[in-house]
Order: sequence, then C-alpha cells, then structure tokens
Amino acid sequence: MAKIIVVGGGPSGMMAAITAAKNNKDVIIIERNEKLGKKMLISGKGRCNITNGKNIDEFFNYIPGNPYFLYSSLYSFTNEDTMKFFDNLGVKLKIERGDRIFPISNRSSDLIDAMKDQLIKEGVKIKLNSRVKKFVCHDKLIKSVQLEDNSKIDGDYFILCTGGLSYPNTGSTGDGYKIAENLGHTIVELKPALVPIEIKESWINQLQGLSLKNVTLSIVDSRNNILYREFGEMLFTHFGISGPIVLSASRVVEDNANLKAVINLKPALQFEQLDKRLQRDFLKYSNKDFKNSLEDLLPKKLIGVVIDLSSINPNKKCNSITREERLKLVDLLQNFIMNIKGLRPISEAIVTSGGVNTKEIDPSTMRSKIISNLYFAGELIDVDGYTGGFNMQIALSTGFLAGTQIK
Repeated sequence: MAKIIVVGGGPSGMMAAITAAKNNKDVIIIERNEKLGKKMLISGKGRCNITNGKNIDEFFNYIPGNPYFLYSSLYSFTNEDTMKFFDNLGVKLKIERGDRIFPISNRSSDLIDAMKDQLIKEGVKIKLNSRVKKFVCHDKLIKSVQLEDNSKIDGDYFILCTGGLSYPNTGSTGDGYKIAENLGHTIVELKPALVPIEIKESWINQLQGLSLKNVTLSIVDSRNNILYREFGEMLFTHFGISGPIVLSASRVVEDNANLKAVINLKPALQFEQLDKRLQRDFLKYSNKDFKNSLEDLLPKKLIGVVIDLSSINPNKKCNSITREERLKLVDLLQNFIMNIKGLRPISEAIVTSGGVNTKEIDPSTMRSKIISNLYFAGELIDVDGYTGGFNMQIALSTGFLAGTQIK
C-alpha cells in the first residue's frame, strides 16, 4: 500500500488526507501546531466562511490570482460538494449576505472537529507538534521528510500544503515556500492579499471603530480610473480602513501608487435625491446650527469629520447655508475621498498573494512538474480570491484533487 505524507493540517491538508485515505492509501498528516486547523479556527471571526453559494461558474470572477489554473480543482470538488461533504458529517450550514456560507452554529470548531473525526474514521495517522525541516530527495524523487528533531519519516508520495505567510501565530510562517524552493520550484513574489489599508489623513483615527453598512467603496488611480468598486460593509481603524469590501479592494493596491479610496456613503440615492434629502433636513433644522443638523443622515462619529471637510461653518444656521455649499456637501457624501498610504503588513493579511508558480504544477492533478511524487494544495500555491469563502473553497478543492489523483 502506498504511503502518503501530507505536510500541513489546515483545510487543504485535512481534505487531501481524507480523500487519499478513501482511496485505500496509508496516510499520515504532519502538523507543526498542537492541533489541526488553527488558522481555520479563527477565520471569519471564529465562524469560518467555509464556501460561497454562487454558481461555481461565477467563482472565477472572484479569484484575481490565477483563476483558470483552478478550473479542474473547482469543478472536481465544487462548492455544492463542500456543502454536501459537511452535511454528511453532520454540520449544518447556512447562507448569509453575499452568498457566504457558514455553519449554523457559528462555530468554526464544528467544521474542524468534523474533519478530524473523518480523518480518524479513515484511519489517517495524525502527528502534531511536528515541524518539517526539509524533504530528503534523491534523483528527483522525495524519499522522506526530516523533522526539526532530525528524525525522518519515509513515504511514497508527498502533499505539501503548509499555508502562506499570513497570521504567523497560527503556524503560517512560510516553511512550505522554503521547502518548495529547495526542491527546485519558483516562488512568485509574496504579497499581502485581503489586508487592511492604511490611510494618510490624520483625521482617520477619529473614526476608529465606526462600522459602515451599505456603502460603495472605489479604488481610484491618479487618472481617475476605477480599479475596484464594491458595495457592502467596511470598518474604520486607527490606521485606516478594513472590513469585507476593503479587504477585497486591497488586492489592487500597490504601495506608492498614488491611489485614493472613495466612499459613496449614500449609494442608494442619486445626486438629486440626496440633495432633496438634505434640503428637507435643513428645513427641519432651519434654526439650528449646521453641526446639529446631520444626525438623521450620518453616524454620530462621522459628523465632525464631514463638517470639517465640507468647509461649512459648523455654527452657521441651516437656513443660511447656500445652494453652492449644499451641493458641495452632497458631492462630499457621495465622494468621501481618502488618500491611500499603503497596505498593512503581510502578517495581518487573511491570505497571501504569490507562492509556488502555477506553471510548475499540473492543474489537473496538483502534481509538481519538477518532482514526480510531490503534490501541492492550498494557499502555498500562487492563487488567491476575494473575501466571501472563495479562498476556503480553493483550499478544499485543491486538497481534494491532490488527494484523489495519487494512484
């Protein structure tokens, strides 16, 4: 019986081990942490957005990093397959805004426990607290893995799925990139993907903790070309902005690129409609100061910053505000501009962009084109998607394909 060694106990590694074991293989999964799925445990704020409910054909529109490399894996194990897989394991799922899929319990631990139970059921050996130092290779074939304590574990096939560089405290410290590079693979430049954005304006810390829903965020370059636009939720932090639509927007942000983040605070209203709304509010508060007239329209925390940026005297009576001032305010509310300083560090990213070059991996099997008994899965590969469950599906699909293709 062929012996398969899976290095990495995240979602892709667990799925690879389960599917390989189902094919009557002797499988051992090696994980450096004290438990499996450590990064998965904290994903989605502890709820784990396991996949997305959109039609699988649409997934490629949400994967900016080498989407068509994933054609075989995503169709071999679709989002529907993911939902059936967990349903069969007794984990009930639900769909939320943006077609995001979560466990009904809102506990990522339920998903991990179900996968761990399945590993045990399939007879997979689980070796925890074991960090792989290197692969021992002869004549372009891997013979064994060498652990940090210099002990070796022999195998016939090896699946490398150690994750990226994001959230290093979960064990994602880039070990797999070094191992792959030592075996002759090319590593495409590693960058943060799905990461908060830093803003230059000093007033940004006044908005810390403010969450906005139903807004539109655009990333605009110096020529006013729109690089990204999305509707949804976002959050202000002490350094800038975060939240679902911001994390996805970060994929198009380059440092020192002179980019702007533009928020439409009222995207449901046309310019003229918002102007009429302001006129009604100013009429309602006609004898009040401007600074006391916006509470019906904006979150309290945002009002001070908007007033400062509007250049309207905060103590001016609403019935004295000119048409020109009002129209300028409408424009500000629909084009709330912030200058982008750059991205937060890769250690704060949800996903790593870059990784093992997809040209060196057979997309129909996940097998290395350099080392014939080596397979890859998950974030280690140069693929990445937007927020919404797409990256988790990539991990599960590539793990499934790697596990099933070892004959």
